[in-house]
Amino acid sequence: MSYRIYLFCYLLFLTTSAWAQRVVSDAKIVYKMVLPPEQLQLDQMLEGSSLTQYMKGAYSRIDINFNIVNYTYLINHKEETITTLIDQHGNKYMVKTDRQQYLKDMQQYEGIKFTDQPETKEIAGYKCRRAIGLMPDGKTFEVYYTPDLVPENKQYNRRFMNLGGMPLEFEILTKTGEKMRVIASRVELNPIPASYFDVPKKGYKVVSQQELQNM
Repeated sequence: MSYRIYLFCYLLFLTTSAWAQRVVSDAKIVYKMVLPPEQLQLDQMLEGSSLTQYMKGAYSRIDINFNIVNYTYLINHKEETITTLIDQHGNKYMVKTDRQQYLKDMQQYEGIKFTDQPETKEIAGYKCRRAIGLMPDGKTFEVYYTPDLVPENKQYNRRFMNLGGMPLEFEILTKTGEKMRVIASRVELNPIPASYFDVPKKGYKVVSQQELQNM
């Protein structure tokens, strides 16, 4: 009898675990950005910066608000393109990335390997596991992710395509070698309007990446 009870409880545990894990197609995650102290000392207007991640099937969008400049990344995984929108004090620019560059970027991030760590914490109402991401160039970054939410589109954010769940806190390596921390404050799993992922047809000046760097 005791064996049957044990088997029943074990099967119940497996079923409950399976139900707890949710495959997510549509989502909006709002993150606050914690910039390195050295960077804030140079420009205090960057304090209070935020990042918002949207996803809907094969489409994803990332809005980064640095207060003095806003960036929007529109990623179309069906057509394998990325469109970057920059709004700096009303000066609006658009940079289009073709399929060749899209695939090159994907190959770079495909090599990231994540190793789970024993630490856990709760973020935005979800229990998260700590993991260390190892990049192909040997650099590492920390991430806390919840295995309870699994993105349907693994490529919604190239950085986390090999992660076993949704990242709710993570580090971003800056070009100067410093680390910026991004922490989720809200997770919404409601349907996202398809219009959020449309590329604007007017209002932006189309420039190349090289032209943008020379401005």
